[in-house]
Amino acid sequence: MTHLSRFSSLRNAALLLFSLAIAGIAVGQTSRNRASSEEEPSFREYKGIQIGWLADDVRKKLGSPADKGDEQDFFVFGEKETAQILYDKATHKVTAISVDFMNGATSVITPQQVFGADIEAKPDGSKYKMVRYPKMGYWISYSKTGGATPIVTVTIQKMQQ
Repeated sequence: MTHLSRFSSLRNAALLLFSLAIAGIAVGQTSRNRASSEEEPSFREYKGIQIGWLADDVRKKLGSPADKGDEQDFFVFGEKETAQILYDKATHKVTAISVDFMNGATSVITPQQVFGADIEAKPDGSKYKMVRYPKMGYWISYSKTGGATPIVTVTIQKMQQ
């Protein structure tokens, strides 16, 4: 029962962080963080998965999700790394990938891997940056919470047409 509670807590934390990231984008960030880029991103995939993949191909590549659905899968890669893969309801193609790394996770994705350079930290140690790639048809965001036990969230999401 402890395992299920821990899983539920991790899943709820991941869902909350994804929602907060989307809400933060909707409210708006500084123009520096919303800057568009005509360059191709250096970060394009997570564990080989990319925007536009079919749900069946994602599951073949990543294995069976902890929570499977028509519009979203939730994967758990140990206690400190989770991923949500969102699908278009009609086409079953990936529209968003959001990955969460809890404090102490190994192989945490860095701002350098995502954007090619570090991001300036705020006084509390938190970091945030989002870049739109119109030619590629998606945006990428990197978010790190402040404090002693930071959580890193990296999201790739298809832009609305």
